[in-house]
Amino acid sequence: MKLLLITLFYLILPSLTWMNNFEDALKEAGKSHKQILINFSGSDWCGPCIRLRKEILETPVFEKYATTQLVLLRADFPRQKKNRLSSEQTKRNESLAERYNPDGKFPFTVLTDENGKVFRIWDGFPDKSPEEFVQEIAKAIVLTK
Repeated sequence: MKLLLITLFYLILPSLTWMNNFEDALKEAGKSHKQILINFSGSDWCGPCIRLRKEILETPVFEKYATTQLVLLRADFPRQKKNRLSSEQTKRNESLAERYNPDGKFPFTVLTDENGKVFRIWDGFPDKSPEEFVQEIAKAIVLTK
């Protein structure tokens, strides 16, 4: 019975949504007055990207914070044929990379205000705990206000 209740609890929790369209993220951030966290990832080939996702971005600590404080945007650049994105999505991701990640670094994480102005960058895997990563985001947001 206890296992059933725990399972149901996790099923009804609001899941974290990663957007894939910058224009939509800007609109959402403008409406909610939240910052945008952009994650450039090679989801099927970049070891540090996979590690970042599993060890930080998919943890309860990060998810709890991000649900109320951030608009999340992922620009993925998979290489395997089975994970290929639509040509439209690929163009959106490439356009976003031209603006925020022109050197093509992976993983590369950018924190912007609701208008898309950059105020914090993480180049590579942030060698931090989820709690420390969330604290860095929170501190960066406070410093911009």
